[in-house]
Amino acid sequence: MARDAGQAESCSDVGHDASLIEVFFSSQGEGPEVGRSTVFVRFGGCDLRCRWCDTPQSWRRSSTCRIETDAGLGRFEQRDNPIPVAELTDIAMSLATNASTWISLTGGEPLMQPAAVARLARELRERGQRVYLETHGLHERALSECVENVDLVSMDWKLTSDVDWGPDDRSRSGGDFHDAHESFLRTATQAGNVYVKVVVTPNTLDEELDEMIARITAVSSDIPLIIQPVTPTGGVSARPAPEKLLAWLTRAEQRLTDVRLIPQTHPIYGVL
Repeated sequence: MARDAGQAESCSDVGHDASLIEVFFSSQGEGPEVGRSTVFVRFGGCDLRCRWCDTPQSWRRSSTCRIETDAGLGRFEQRDNPIPVAELTDIAMSLATNASTWISLTGGEPLMQPAAVARLARELRERGQRVYLETHGLHERALSECVENVDLVSMDWKLTSDVDWGPDDRSRSGGDFHDAHESFLRTATQAGNVYVKVVVTPNTLDEELDEMIARITAVSSDIPLIIQPVTPTGGVSARPAPEKLLAWLTRAEQRLTDVRLIPQTHPIYGVL
């Protein structure tokens, strides 16, 4: 599996322009930084298909993107893709309300555009802004190009009960993601901080969570784990039962030192 993920990276862009879906200011809606002011730079393109994905418009790259013109006011202008990273840095900085505002590089899957992500992260850090990378955690080689300029890696741990490769990557279907995730996590520990997030649904199996916990523990039992109950959307119509969520929480706490059960909050205020 790790070999397959590496092969996917060989098709990544080599330029310093970024193909985007949108850039906007909001509040972080999930994970341990929930509620923090954040500028979201959403990259276009994703090689996975999650049944519960809330941004399917990011699966494919687009000829245009939208850029918020005034932080938090919901006013946007359309721009042609791709956008030069130097210009994108200025856009993100103009929307950041202060130095503590996170700049989230998200998607889609941002590490499918590793050169653009690496340069953007470096330029943002040089200008004193904190960089938050939100990734599906499968492109380790791409991560190694930018990890030294990332303050926080938010790594999703994908479970095959609800996730598969996209239609252009079906040759890689049929295995799980654990090997590639564990390898990615080892590289992610070189960032300022890292945490693992796993979205759980009524399909989630105890044994796949147990394997995930074992792999995280093999890297470090101190890596935070966020168990995120699915927000019903896409192909998922219900959350796991409360007693199941609490059982998973206590199960993970037996092996890991920092486990939290945190749902998404951004649907409350109308942001995807």
